Amino acid sequence: MKKEAFELRPRIGVGALSSPLEVGADQAARVCDDLAALLRGNGCEALDLGVVDTPERAVAVGRKLAEAHVDAMCFAVPCWFEDYLVLDLLEECGVPILLRPLPGMETGALCGTQQLTCYLKQLDVPFQSTFGDLGDADCLRSSLVFLRGAALKSRLRRARIGLAGNRINGMTHTSPNEFMLKKAIGPRVVMLDLPSLLQRATEMPETEAREHWDAMCGRAAACEVSDADGVDSMRVYGAIRELVETHGLQALTIGCYPHLMGRVCLAASLLADEGIPMACEGDVHGAIGQYLLQLLTAGPTHNTDWLDPVDDESVVFTHCGSGSFSLAANPQEIRLGSVRLMGQGACALFTGRTGPVTLININACPDGYQCAVLEGEAIPTDMVFPGNPTRVRFDQPVSDLIEWIHEEGLGHHWMIGYGHVADEIRAWTRMAGQNLNLLKNGR
Repeated sequence: MKKEAFELRPRIGVGALSSPLEVGADQAARVCDDLAALLRGNGCEALDLGVVDTPERAVAVGRKLAEAHVDAMCFAVPCWFEDYLVLDLLEECGVPILLRPLPGMETGALCGTQQLTCYLKQLDVPFQSTFGDLGDADCLRSSLVFLRGAALKSRLRRARIGLAGNRINGMTHTSPNEFMLKKAIGPRVVMLDLPSLLQRATEMPETEAREHWDAMCGRAAACEVSDADGVDSMRVYGAIRELVETHGLQALTIGCYPHLMGRVCLAASLLADEGIPMACEGDVHGAIGQYLLQLLTAGPTHNTDWLDPVDDESVVFTHCGSGSFSLAANPQEIRLGSVRLMGQGACALFTGRTGPVTLININACPDGYQCAVLEGEAIPTDMVFPGNPTRVRFDQPVSDLIEWIHEEGLGHHWMIGYGHVADEIRAWTRMAGQNLNLLKNGR
């Protein structure tokens, strides 16, 4: 398992802004240290910048930030300061800015921050200002949401998403606009040659593949597929794993429907545990959504279709059986079976875990990209669909959600991660720019 694949640890430059003449300037070094310690204690990697109080210092700090490849910068504001300090800094390193003006009637900290944010707004620089004591719990939570959104932006802009084969005929919305994808969200699509992948799978030593297959069978409560199909699945897994390493992929997708159904499903299950999400049906957007949720929730995710609503304002989501075993509600009930419709190959059959969940849907549109987010609660379900059914209850009428989906033109693939992280996703979309549109669902 790649720890970094499941860990979104914001890398932040931390300093203080001040003007030497002002009341509170003598506190700048102390509050800078306090802010850095606070962020380190809450999951961030903090780079000490010290006090920024002259144009020369601003330029030096900006260059230090650029060399450190930070995700964002965070400044405590103990007093009034000149706005050009941050403007000069931004010319050296243009990353999102979090401002923490501190209370003080005579300090002018809030006034100074207001004059800066007025300028930043006109320049389209992503920023957030949170007013309050450093230790204020609400301020800290809001700050961490912003910083995690900034870290998510950095990771997505550097991501490589593999595509083997092509998107499925009849699923037009899964096709990426590679120019706009790079502009709006950031990932680069890496084309993978599917015939070469399958040829490499046939060359994998049977002993190695059988060892993996025996291990898979040992983790399942029952196996209902042949050894030949199981060994073939493990050979395909090995070939895909080689491509992941060769191209440095963060996620990938394969055009599996219909001919590769059952041959690639267990590869997706295994790769998910290694921090490499693999979406179904050639859906690049689905792979991005899984990677995004994996970073925010620190765990594997579900690749699903929105199926029928049931009672209690809940909906069943599922796909054919390519989920990580760690997503099973009861690991003792995991079965290895052939894939539905085709009756071939091997996949993992289990019902999904319960708990708070976030769902994301990403699609291209003519002028950019759109992103839709829902939060809900995964609740117990029966095996109502052969795959990995996960039943989610929402606090909105399902009929309203279905109407919203159709009105906004959302695709049929929904990625699901465990935990409520919609706030971080909203923060990221605000930083991503005008070519990414976060759709509102009426709440």
